[in-house]
Amino acid sequence: QVQLVESGGALVQAGGSLRLSCVASGLTFSSCAMGWFRQAPGKEREFVAAISRSGGLTNYADSMKGRFTISRDNAKNTVYLQMNSLKPEDTAVYYCAAKFGIAGTGRSLGYDYWGKGTQVTVSS
Repeated sequence: QVQLVESGGALVQAGGSLRLSCVASGLTFSSCAMGWFRQAPGKEREFVAAISRSGGLTNYADSMKGRFTISRDNAKNTVYLQMNSLKPEDTAVYYCAAKFGIAGTGRSLGYDYWGKGTQVTVSS
């Protein structure tokens, strides 16, 4: 049974930082590209960042470039999202997702498995 379990969400002040983690089990992690998405109340799920299965290729949504960094540790079956300079508009539930293949994608339909999410709240 495949499981993706996110953690690290919290309440933080604007300008602060958080690091989210997502631990995968039940799949060959090193065979999967990984992505982070988020969904704010009343809004559609949106792409945040993705990383290739080797970790050598990353891509980001334009609004996250320079503030967020995605990384992975294949030995720990874990993908991370380092978030700096957080803004109130970053408040959302953050989800990690896995897809078989070399590279990630910004399309949510491209992913095969999803975690249940972790709440990030940024206060002004």
